[in-house]
Amino acid sequence: MIRMKTALAAFLTCSGSLHAQQGDGDPASCPEYESQLGAPMETVRYLADDALGGRFPGTAEERCAGEFIAAMFAALRLDPAGEDGYFQELPLASATQPHAPPGQGRNVLGLLRGADPGLSETVVVVGAHYDHLGLGEFASTGEAGEIHNGADDNASGVAAILAAARGLAAGPRSARSVLFIAFTGEELGLIGSSWYANHPAFPLERTVAMVNLDMVGRLEDGEMIVYGMGTASEWREIVPAANGGLDIPLAYEESGFGPSDHTSFYANEIPVLHFFTNVHGDYHRHTDDAEKIDAEGLGRVARLTENVVRRVANRSERMAVIPGVGERTESPRGSGAWLGTVPDFTPVDSGVLLAGVTAGSPAEGGGLERGDILIGLGTYDVADLQGFTDALAAYQPGDEVTLRYLRDGEERETTVRLGDRTDRPQ
Repeated sequence: MIRMKTALAAFLTCSGSLHAQQGDGDPASCPEYESQLGAPMETVRYLADDALGGRFPGTAEERCAGEFIAAMFAALRLDPAGEDGYFQELPLASATQPHAPPGQGRNVLGLLRGADPGLSETVVVVGAHYDHLGLGEFASTGEAGEIHNGADDNASGVAAILAAARGLAAGPRSARSVLFIAFTGEELGLIGSSWYANHPAFPLERTVAMVNLDMVGRLEDGEMIVYGMGTASEWREIVPAANGGLDIPLAYEESGFGPSDHTSFYANEIPVLHFFTNVHGDYHRHTDDAEKIDAEGLGRVARLTENVVRRVANRSERMAVIPGVGERTESPRGSGAWLGTVPDFTPVDSGVLLAGVTAGSPAEGGGLERGDILIGLGTYDVADLQGFTDALAAYQPGDEVTLRYLRDGEERETTVRLGDRTDRPQ
């Protein structure tokens, strides 16, 4: 069973450039909506309507989606937490994102202020990306040129965090603050969440946990996968307790890394969860439409999110992060050489900046650390993530290779024996 989105793999193997669709982004030209927050399915239907054109990052249609989310935050009386009201603007293209379109994207941030004077300056982040594939010219598994509405990916996640925000705002207020973020650019490589991690509204040392919802609209009779259970021992108590009375079948996965926005937080040693109801035949296709969403299941996921966040935000003691659990996979699945590096999407002039290394990996054995910039693997130069993927694919498990990397501006070398992907820690 496939248990992980493959957006990162699609990004790494994409060739060519992308450009934003045309539009003025004027909120007055956006499709109309009710001023008050309704049921989760109303959010899904708005965001996944053809009128929003698939919400490709940086387009006028994605800006309309952002305006809608900001209006919903305002209706819930969440405080604006961006640099421009509810919005945090950021560049989409960079040296590490060569396929991203030019121009600006926007994260949308709304804050529910905590009630405890001693704890309200700490936050629990609840996030979901709101961008998708537009007309499917990038990463589509369906028909390019057709509108890819992304009802499950990820209008469902946005709908769930808005519903959770409504429940939490209704009170009583939690001790800690809760920061709701709708991220741009996830489909192009975690651009929005990576930017936020480097330009946070609250210092990351005051961020106690992050809960990410990505593709949570197809529960039906299956399990919901909960990634990140190994990132803090407290999750083993919190998650089952939060599921009491909801009885959602849950499958637990330990890893805190994966191709979605929680990775940007776990790379900074923040405990994370990622809720995910699994891939399906409409994944990254133009057929991912609102009528295929399990409305009842989506409502249950939203209530589970509310319950988890309330428990975390009312804890007097911080959760203790367990770093280095799992890795962001270097290919979606299958065998091959394994190094165990965790890329960071922060722009660098050349090379791959490391967010960390997996415990017990060849990279850890070779002395690589968070903050190093990998610039060479064996006989290959590594200019970016694509270069790293190509270089790794040229070797077999057991091959001994020299790694070249920068640490504090100084070039260094180390020799490692590549592992086998099938034997890596899970």
